[in-house]
Amino acid sequence: MQISILGVDIGKNSFSVVGVDGQGAVILRRTMRRQTLIDFVEKLPRCVIAMEACCGAHHLGRLFAAAGHEVRLMSPEYVRPYVKAQKNDDRDAEGIAEAASRPTMRFVDLKSQEQLDIQTLHRVRSRLVAERTTLINQLRAILLERGVVFPAGRVKFESALDDLIAGGNDVLSPRIRSLILGLRDEWRRLDQKIETLNTEFVALAKQNSAMRRLTSIPGIGVLNATALVAAIGDAGSFQHARDLGAWLGLVPRQFTTGGKARLLGITKRGNTYLRTLLVHGARAAMHTLSQSDTPIGQWLRAMLSRGVARNVVIVALANKLARIAWAVLRKGLPYERSYGVAVN
Repeated sequence: MQISILGVDIGKNSFSVVGVDGQGAVILRRTMRRQTLIDFVEKLPRCVIAMEACCGAHHLGRLFAAAGHEVRLMSPEYVRPYVKAQKNDDRDAEGIAEAASRPTMRFVDLKSQEQLDIQTLHRVRSRLVAERTTLINQLRAILLERGVVFPAGRVKFESALDDLIAGGNDVLSPRIRSLILGLRDEWRRLDQKIETLNTEFVALAKQNSAMRRLTSIPGIGVLNATALVAAIGDAGSFQHARDLGAWLGLVPRQFTTGGKARLLGITKRGNTYLRTLLVHGARAAMHTLSQSDTPIGQWLRAMLSRGVARNVVIVALANKLARIAWAVLRKGLPYERSYGVAVN
């Protein structure tokens, strides 16, 4: 019988494969090496190939799609309920095949190599920023132990630290002074690496028309624009603007029972990095937008006048920016400040 859906449980070198027919019966159960799997799929009649959206899935998905197959990627949390009995690789592959057959299953779009490249740049930059923050905190702690206190803020600390190093005072022992000089050089190297990536993001945003349109939105800079395109492409997988906000975890958690709705804090689901960027962008644009004579400015002032907490308004604005970004990507038009704020 012909395979209708091929479920693949991805490993580093070993892959468990389960094939089911149109009736859902298992007709193939094998374990293959990577190249064996690729050769097998290339010779296989066209079918649906299902995988979890994990490391290496997009690369294999592009190979399988090039061979004429329909590739369906799913979040592992949506596959888990379909894994029966004890967990092993064969059961996982069978659960993947069954989950892919469900009409209500949500699938992950297959990312292009360009999207993965941009996403990787963001991952590396995020790591470098975290390393720099750790380094700065360690420097502050070392100096605080010696009675040297600096004002809050990275820029102020950097300037004051350079003055301390250049001063040649007796606050620091020769051993600690040498250590701090080395840490300061490491800080400069991290700054240089981060700035190199920032420059690359600016160049990417100038070259890509979708990113240029996104940067026309207040609060959406090159980091937000490049991260959005890398994560969602043209936003075609979201039917409505509100779906993007929900996917990013920017909507309230709902606890409804007995017909009585209760809204809690935001869900914080989905892409944490992208949600963080949007909240930071909303925070930066909040003051300017709330004073502007635009529909979004009126909307912000109305919330603030009702006594809504400022951080709640910022998160609501981040959700609104995500909705506007969806409209800009789907319609292929730049942001128009005179538009209303209701984007469905």
